[in-house]
Amino acid sequence: MLKGIDPVVSPELLKALAEMGHGDEILFADAHFPGRTNARELIRADGLSVDRVLKGVAPLIELDSYATPVIMTAPVPGDTLDPDVEARIRKALGYKGEIEFVTRDELYARAKRAFAVVQTGETAKYGNVFVKKGVTPVG
Repeated sequence: MLKGIDPVVSPELLKALAEMGHGDEILFADAHFPGRTNARELIRADGLSVDRVLKGVAPLIELDSYATPVIMTAPVPGDTLDPDVEARIRKALGYKGEIEFVTRDELYARAKRAFAVVQTGETAKYGNVFVKKGVTPVG
């Protein structure tokens, strides 16, 4: 265990975050997401909600300031989003900016290109969120 790092951030997740460059995306996926099928690197965070993992990650990375850094799944036609999911994600990241929404098919395609996928235990529908890493300020 390291000082100042939330214990929900596993060694595998910490390594992935450290290896990411600016503009790289990491998907924090819900428990329903087909992670093994759609991930170059799959990191497990079973039993943890997506916002709990994001709360642990938020102090460790800078969000991208040149592109929309938070991307979520849009509902399929005829379905609705639970506004609490977005609210929990915003609070965990301390983020008040724009959120981009992608379709289910775009979610899967983007996940395959993501640096890593963190499979959480989130059970809320549409509980998937990409986070785009920014440039870490020096000094």
